[in-house]
Amino acid sequence: MNIDTSVLSNVNGGGSSGMPASQSAELRESFMTLLITQLENQDPMNPMENAEMTSQLAQINTVSGIEELNDTLSGITKQMDASQMLQASGLIGNAVLVPGNQVKVNTDEDGNSYATPFGIELDKPADNVEITVTSNAGEVVYTKNIEGVSAGVESFSWGGLNNDGAAVAEGSYNVSFKATNAEGEALESKALNYALVQGVTPAESGEEVRLDLGAIYGQVTLDQVKQIL
Repeated sequence: MNIDTSVLSNVNGGGSSGMPASQSAELRESFMTLLITQLENQDPMNPMENAEMTSQLAQINTVSGIEELNDTLSGITKQMDASQMLQASGLIGNAVLVPGNQVKVNTDEDGNSYATPFGIELDKPADNVEITVTSNAGEVVYTKNIEGVSAGVESFSWGGLNNDGAAVAEGSYNVSFKATNAEGEALESKALNYALVQGVTPAESGEEVRLDLGAIYGQVTLDQVKQIL
């Protein structure tokens, strides 16, 4: 007995539209009924070859195995989404460092300036890191050199003062880094800025759980969070 390829495709849930598991199961049962009927009514002088029957049974087992695998993968995906959602929800209200180069300067009730933390991510340790803070107009308001910065993520704080010790105006500033090794060669680095996790957006089809950081910073995924402050 030969199986039409379109039937096998339907049993496998193939095609552009796919097939519900219940219909696929019905097709498998129908196929097995046909196979048994064929065996019962086959020509004794020309019986079905063992190899042919084994091959067709194997195809049915493969289809069942694929469906079971798909069900397993679907369950694993749901568990991962739930785990990510739980992990992300635990970050609500926490401050984090995420890719970005913004620094916010504010003034407290006593008139003292303070700035949000910022950070750097290095693939290799740096012998020297030069920090430069500029205004949105491009004016340099603060610089500092730090020696011996390890690979990975390092966070820094700035008091909102310029190099003369005077408070800078409230507002948004940009931070940049120049990392070098002992030979003075530039190293790759990424700037990180402070943000507050305000909410969580559940994962949708083909996407990941996302952290809501507000209108200014938008959304990030969990793997974009470099440090929890």
